Amino acid sequence: MSEIIMNKISAKVREAGVVGAGGAGFPTHVKLAAKAELVIVNAAECEPLLKTDQQLAACHPELLVKGLTLAMEATGAPKGIIALKAKYKDAIAALEPYIMNTDNLEIAIMPDIYPAGDEVITIWLTTGRRVPPGGIPLNIGVVVNNVQTLINVARAVKGTPVTTRTLTVTGAVKVPKTVTVPIGTSLRDVLELAGGIDQDLTYLSGGPMMGTLITDLSTPVTKTTGGLIGLPKDHPLIKRKSMTVETVLRIAKTVCEQCSFCTELCPRHIIGHELSPHRLIRAVNYKNVGNPSLVTSTLTCSECGVCEAYACPVGISPLRVNMALKAELRAKGIKYQGELGKVDPMAKHRLIPSSRLMDRLRLRPWYKEAPLSLEVYQPEEVTLKLQQHIGAPAVPVVKVGDVVSVGQLVGEIPVEVLGARVHASIGGTVTQITPQTITIRKGGAAK
Repeated sequence: MSEIIMNKISAKVREAGVVGAGGAGFPTHVKLAAKAELVIVNAAECEPLLKTDQQLAACHPELLVKGLTLAMEATGAPKGIIALKAKYKDAIAALEPYIMNTDNLEIAIMPDIYPAGDEVITIWLTTGRRVPPGGIPLNIGVVVNNVQTLINVARAVKGTPVTTRTLTVTGAVKVPKTVTVPIGTSLRDVLELAGGIDQDLTYLSGGPMMGTLITDLSTPVTKTTGGLIGLPKDHPLIKRKSMTVETVLRIAKTVCEQCSFCTELCPRHIIGHELSPHRLIRAVNYKNVGNPSLVTSTLTCSECGVCEAYACPVGISPLRVNMALKAELRAKGIKYQGELGKVDPMAKHRLIPSSRLMDRLRLRPWYKEAPLSLEVYQPEEVTLKLQQHIGAPAVPVVKVGDVVSVGQLVGEIPVEVLGARVHASIGGTVTQITPQTITIRKGGAAK
């Protein structure tokens, strides 16, 4: 495949503002400008309750496969793998006709475990390759994208920018469903689609393991909003996520018994990374005393939540301690310099069955169908964040009072700067611009 074609695909993806829809929002055009041996579709969707990727794969198999083949063309990868779980039967049935007569595409079935959706674990389970600690998949010749990202890639090459987001709204909401909304739609509006706001519930953005508490329902949907989950205010997950860092550190100092369960079940540790949550707790309790490499290994934590939500028998949150320590190390510009060790011989037996995790998290009462709605919701107003991705925020290219149409560029990224473009997700008038956002209202007038 010629360099011209590969660059053209990456350029189209950049123009469309595509970012990783399943994680922190790394700009996809950067991945597609690299060279790789293998492209993996991460369709595991391991967070309990969420259903978006499996539903999109079943509904749009042709777009997913097209996005995968375009990513392979762009990176020069001769092989593509769609990694999902056996229980996603509708997705598998929909995808099989598109790959059965190909030599370079395959479906890889992963066990129904958590965290199969972590790209490092996905790569290891499907290929046996291991990403080095502090490294990225490209270090071992692999590019990983999730389902919604590659569907957006397929649309981008046809000239359609990213203006909508599909997400699951579930938990204790009245009508669990998977909806598609214009980016910038408020979470309050999204909840109305699932039966309305319940004052007895607290809401999480994302999944129950890695999601964050929502304190303001006017917060807009972004390109990376993975889900919206409502749970009773007294649910253990809500209580844990509501704890302050100071409380977490105080509990860690007083009750950690160094049982090492958190380390034995840490997905990064079992595949050979130095990361050892129980030793990090000990180091923090004694003012970071310990091997400097051990302390900086916290930078390799994926924040999957296994240590706090499943492993610890006394309610400590090694995750929150790691997050606090990571922030401190990054502020000082410190990087991890360790090497990849041996795989735990019991590694595959230490991964957590999804059904067991569901029970441990006390989510079984809310494990319900959340059917995919094909209708795209149309709000009266959207607020577009200028930074919905890793890198620099986009720069507004419109002004208050401008009338814009769906898909029109409203936020640009300078050449050679890591970032992603932002496009109008509804037609209307730009009513407000701040350093962080652009607000558009249907037929609205400038304020």
